[in-house]
Amino acid sequence: MEMITNVSEYEVIAKEKLPKMVYDYYASGAEDQWTLKENRNAFSRILFRPRILVDVSKINMMTTILGFRISMPIMVAPTAMQKMAHPEGECATARAASDAGTIMTLSTYANSSVEEVASTRSGIRFFQLYVHKDRNLVAQLVRRAERAGFKAIALTADTPRLGRREADIKNRFNLPPYLTLKNFEGLDLGKIDKTGDSGLASYAANQIDQSLSWKDVKWLQTITSLPILVKGVLTAEDTKLAIEAGAAGIIVSNHGARQLDYVPATIMALEEVVKAAQGKVPVFLDGGVRRGTDVFKALALGASGVFIGRPVVFALAVDGEAGVRKVLQMLHDELELTMALSGCRSLKEITRNHVVADWDHPRVLPRL
Repeated sequence: MEMITNVSEYEVIAKEKLPKMVYDYYASGAEDQWTLKENRNAFSRILFRPRILVDVSKINMMTTILGFRISMPIMVAPTAMQKMAHPEGECATARAASDAGTIMTLSTYANSSVEEVASTRSGIRFFQLYVHKDRNLVAQLVRRAERAGFKAIALTADTPRLGRREADIKNRFNLPPYLTLKNFEGLDLGKIDKTGDSGLASYAANQIDQSLSWKDVKWLQTITSLPILVKGVLTAEDTKLAIEAGAAGIIVSNHGARQLDYVPATIMALEEVVKAAQGKVPVFLDGGVRRGTDVFKALALGASGVFIGRPVVFALAVDGEAGVRKVLQMLHDELELTMALSGCRSLKEITRNHVVADWDHPRVLPRL
């Protein structure tokens, strides 16, 4: 295999290697996929204002997230059904994140259970939660995650219904029969069967609670002592409501552009959320990160860290645990280089003055 020099090259190889249904499931977005493209393109509208002649012989990238010390502000986002990418699935991802000294978030819809991931190697892990109609089941899941040593709950709040993912409809997406949603095994909820369109859309329509509201963020706090991150926030209004509801942190996310098309790129929505949060809780960014330069831009706009999703599953598909480890290392090294070339020796030295965004100076339209 030719040497891989950046994160995006893994996707090219994964596309050749994976079955079409699986690649399309991981790669595609909703409807016209405008937001999918925009999640990447928006980063190119932010440029650097580097400072020179700063002693950058020592650079410290360590940070603290919810009280946990990690090696870098780059964490693993929840992505479902990773055994479709590689037989070791989420356990391989967990080991790679642990080796990198960072946080891995396990999806509710993982092919490995919370207990399996917890036993694979020690590390800091969060659990992503979809709230099902059966609240007893939800409470049971949360308690299992807590018992297994998970350190936070990332509540996905943007999915009362599944977005229209046309690739999944065309492919009649279903979970391969040899795999299960391991957290639901034995509950008649572990399979996603083949249907006339997307099996996942049918599964979600039957299981996910469409009545989920802010009061449920408070309800979650009655069943767990774990901090709750609200994932899927894009506006100042929802930021304030999340803080009022007791959220310990906010993840600016558009679900990898898989829910509502034509929402802004997350990097475009980030500053609005950061300003509304007023430093009361940390704000994280999820979506479109492929370079260390992207991470720096997010931090400059006020994020406390970023989560990466697709790069992890594509690297997992290509080279298992070693692939995920390499993706995390590449992003670490690129961020370190960006910091050095921008004159920043620590994360706290990265400021808004280090970047200029095209929305900072709106172009005046010429008179007709």
